Amino acid sequence: MNTANEIWIAARPKKVFKLAEAVERWPELLPHYRYVKLLARTGNVCTVQMTASRDGIPVRWTSLLLPLPRENRIRFRHIRGVTKGMEVEWRLEKADGGTRVVIEHELRLGWPPVIRSVGELVIGRFFIHNIAGKTLRRIKQLAEDKAG
Repeated sequence: MNTANEIWIAARPKKVFKLAEAVERWPELLPHYRYVKLLARTGNVCTVQMTASRDGIPVRWTSLLLPLPRENRIRFRHIRGVTKGMEVEWRLEKADGGTRVVIEHELRLGWPPVIRSVGELVIGRFFIHNIAGKTLRRIKQLAEDKAG
């Protein structure tokens, strides 16, 4: 199952990228994130454990994080948790005097077909799409803040 969230932000891609890649600061910047813990760093790849809340329901996963600043992309690969194997990509593009940001999630659960369909719907739509939408709206708010 693929999901995508998109938003336009009235700020330069560089400013948006700095906020998006600063995952260790997300708990102080994004109210729905409870904690982000850096577990390891190898070159520019980080292993991070992340916990967020979907309207009071806690979710937790571990990801490899690869920032690609020259390409205005950030990649995540979930390596632990119910979303293990999920690929996530943030793409930032100059657009209309600001930045168009798209977050794509590719979730492939290795569950039996009947359960997989329900699992992808619940995990993909109810959790992933919701949390990514909140993340983008808050990043937009922070990036557009003139003081920042």
